[in-house]
Parts: sequence; structure tokens; C-alpha cells
Amino acid sequence: MRDTRRTRLVLGFLLVISLVLITVDYRGGENSPLRGLRGVGAAVFGPLERVASSVVRPVGNTFDALRDAPGQRRRAEDLLRENQRLREQLRSGTIDKDRAAQLERLLGSAGLGGYKIVAANVISAGQGYEDTVTIDAGTLSGVKPEMTVMTGDGLVGRVTKAGPATATVLLATDASSTVGARLEDSKEIGVIKGEGRRGLGVGATPLRLQLFSADATLTVGQRVVTLGSKGDRPYVPGVPIGTVEKIEKTPGSLTRTALIRPYVMFTRLDVVGVVVAPPQRDPHDAVLPPKPSASPSGS
Repeated sequence: MRDTRRTRLVLGFLLVISLVLITVDYRGGENSPLRGLRGVGAAVFGPLERVASSVVRPVGNTFDALRDAPGQRRRAEDLLRENQRLREQLRSGTIDKDRAAQLERLLGSAGLGGYKIVAANVISAGQGYEDTVTIDAGTLSGVKPEMTVMTGDGLVGRVTKAGPATATVLLATDASSTVGARLEDSKEIGVIKGEGRRGLGVGATPLRLQLFSADATLTVGQRVVTLGSKGDRPYVPGVPIGTVEKIEKTPGSLTRTALIRPYVMFTRLDVVGVVVAPPQRDPHDAVLPPKPSASPSGS
């Protein structure tokens, strides 16, 4: 008991001395009589404090990093999502801009030809032996079988099947496709037959023109449009098809044939128009694009 009482007295005495020294040093400021003692204490304990800080600080930083890790991860994930969203918006903006341009050309061609159209997007390509595509417009939009399908550049083909919201289009390139055609200058008529798009090499021409007259004059660069079908089904008149690319020499034949370079890029179909009402009169060559320079070939 005496040891405990003595210890308490010593601790109390030291506490009182400490308070007195702190008070004297604080009130003395820079002129404090204890300034020298304070410097000795800083010199002795300062290095120990720095060592302890250098040991404790990394541990504290580690704990801070561990504590903030979920937040940092969330911020990184948010940035990734935002970047992805911006990239998608950019792509969407580019696609929308391109489709708007295609639709503008389509409406311009339809206006020149006097065609009433229903615009649609190509949503898939046929997987069988036929050259077909599926579009996102059907009977609910007025689309029916045996209607002409075109783009702002020219002829695509004809509708073969139509459901409420989609329709199947047989492309003019299909081997079973036959389209009545007419040359722009001579007005010679014939048929365009598909060569089959699948299996053709790069640069191959998927359309062939066969004129009914063996004496008809053919020139490379001549432009070809649809002749039109009876009752305007399946083809309306005046839709651009393409240009004569190569004239085939067939001595003794009763017809003349040529390979046709189509205006439409059949491997890049996107925005198309279904002609739901024919023109009141044949537009003839009004829908044709500007005439390219042509070099004459043998007739």
C-alpha cells in the first residue's frame, strides 16, 4: 500500500512540474528561458519521430489505399462505361448520318420517277442458294409480292414474299432473275439476267444484258433502265440498272449481249425503297444519274 501511495505522489509531483514548465515555456514565447531545453529535446527526439513516421506512413497509406480501392475501381468502371457509351454514340451518329444520306438519295430518285415508295432497312441476307435479302417492312406498310425494290442509285430487285412486318427481296443478281430493260439512246429493248452473286470473284459483273435485235448498236458506257412490266408488276419503268461494261462478240447469234456494271452495290445494301404505287407515266431516262464518259467499242 505504501508503494502505491508513494508512486501516486511521485506521479502527481511530476505532473505538476510538467504543467509549470509548459506554462512558463508558452508564456515566454521566443524569449522563454526553456528555449535551449526545447532545442535539446528536438535534437534528441526529432530523429526518432522521423523514423517512426517513415515506418508508420507507408502502413497508413496502404490502409488508405485498401479503404479507397472499391471507390477507385468503381470510378475506373464508370470511365470505361462512359467511353464505351461515347464510342457507341459516335458509331450511331455515323450510321445515322450515312442512312440519312441514302434516304435522301432514295427520295430524290423516287421524286424524279414519280414513284410512291415505302422506305425500309435491309436486316438480313438469304442463306440459301438464292440471292435474297430481308427488309423490315411488310404488308402493314403496304408492301406486297411482285413490287419493285430500289435504292437511290438504282434497281435492287423485287419482293417475293411479304409478312406483316418483313418481306423477302429477290435481288436482280440472282440466277433466276429476269428484268425487262431498255437502252437509253437507241431505245433498244432486251432483258437483264442475273449471273448469281455468290461465288463470283472480285470485280466480276453480276448482270448480263441480252438485246432482242442482233443488229442493235451497243456502246461501252451506255446506260440501261427498266422497261417496265405489264401492269407495272413486278417492275416499274425507268429505274436505273447500270452501264454497259463489256460487249460480248457472238458471231451468228440472233441477239447481242453485254455485261452490265450495276449502279447498286449489292454487297452493301442498307436503305431501300419498295415502290408501292407506279408512276402515272413512264419517266424514261429522268432518273438516270449523270452520264459518265464513255469510250466507243465495236458495234
